[in-house]
Amino acid sequence: MKVYVISGMGADFKVLEKLRFPENLEVVFLDWLMPEQGESLSHYVQKMADRIDDSEPFYLLGYSFGGMIAQEIDKLKPAEKIVILGSIKSKNEMSGFIKLGQVTKLAHYLPEVLFNEKSGLAYSFFRKLVDPNNPKIMKYFTVRNPYYLKWCVAKISGWKSTEINPKVVQVLADHDVVFPPKYSKPEYIVKNATHLFPVTKPKEVSRILAEIFTS
Repeated sequence: MKVYVISGMGADFKVLEKLRFPENLEVVFLDWLMPEQGESLSHYVQKMADRIDDSEPFYLLGYSFGGMIAQEIDKLKPAEKIVILGSIKSKNEMSGFIKLGQVTKLAHYLPEVLFNEKSGLAYSFFRKLVDPNNPKIMKYFTVRNPYYLKWCVAKISGWKSTEINPKVVQVLADHDVVFPPKYSKPEYIVKNATHLFPVTKPKEVSRILAEIFTS
């Protein structure tokens, strides 16, 4: 069976390349598409879903923002199971920081220059948020188009999903400050890890995936 995998905001397959999936699964990475100017989340999700063959059963797996996208894709093309790594099941699990962005719509007013990879301010903030102890963090986040990044931040904070899909299996890290586990009820918690846990704890995450996909 195929498992369609969507990485996190700005990340390509490198952030998940250390993970090992059960041998009976065919892993298909769905690369990020560049959003059009003013594109809605629903329209973007439809384009992502168009790349999935639903003529046969399949799984979805998403990391961080990719977890939100995976759950939205399931509304169009239902999967057998949805695994989300470092992501949330509904907007009710957002931290106060992200909820503030939702209320104020701050991302819409921020200039794109702040999302430029040459912006020291953006880099410093991103590193502290995701994994402050990893000096090579930016090697995993290679999709750096400023408009794309600004669009993603706006869609994350503006995500309106409230119903929890029973097919979702959530895996979080205990020290994740992007999506803290205290706001969720995850099926699995990876200990002594940050938001970058697929990179720093690949063996444990692979073990969890094997358990999920064989149950």
